[in-house]
Amino acid sequence: MNETPKPTDAVRLLMQLHRHQQSVHQSLSRAALPPSEVFFRAWQSQRLARTHADLLASDRYGPGCRFFLDHIYAPRDFSQRDQDVERMHNFMLRFLPERMLHTLTLTIELNNLTRALDAQLLDVLVNQLGVTNSLTPQQYARGYQLCDNLDIRRYQIELIGEVGRGIDRLTRLPFITLTLRLAHGPAYRAGWIELQDFLEQGFAAFKHMQGADYFLQTIQRRELRILDQLMSNAADPFAI
Repeated sequence: MNETPKPTDAVRLLMQLHRHQQSVHQSLSRAALPPSEVFFRAWQSQRLARTHADLLASDRYGPGCRFFLDHIYAPRDFSQRDQDVERMHNFMLRFLPERMLHTLTLTIELNNLTRALDAQLLDVLVNQLGVTNSLTPQQYARGYQLCDNLDIRRYQIELIGEVGRGIDRLTRLPFITLTLRLAHGPAYRAGWIELQDFLEQGFAAFKHMQGADYFLQTIQRRELRILDQLMSNAADPFAI
């Protein structure tokens, strides 16, 4: 069976979104992130920017790297977008085959796993290691060791690659960009602003790369090496 989505699928999706967008969207009331979480996310984002500075400076891969830093690891509250992603996924399951939603399903899994792992690590850093407004690589490594979840961390890194390759494949489908463009106005009017921006900027970043294999393989290779170094008391756990 051919599992490649067709233009008619895009039309059907837009029609369903137009009919149901008002009833599906729910706005969250949000409080400011705790200072410890803002600090922790900023620290991780800065570390990632240093580790992958060459990718960030690249004309080809820079937008993709910036997307991860701004939309995954930034010190911002993504709860509205995360809720919208899950609700949109459940909504689309009503009329699109699951095989067409595989990448979105994996994205939700990766997002939930990352939030859970970061929450666990932050709890250990604050409540067991006494981290407040400064954090050393050695404290960060000790936090990883106390969490004792090496296999799950490796799976997280593998999932990053799988999600990225799925997005890369989707960008090669001719109707995806048009679908996002046509959905922009209705999505904004209905309140799906954060989700629409996330989808548009993510697809644009990956489409700009014109092939993300090197980008994803490089990130996975480096992060797996760093993970091993964090767990083994390396003098400089972030050396690549």
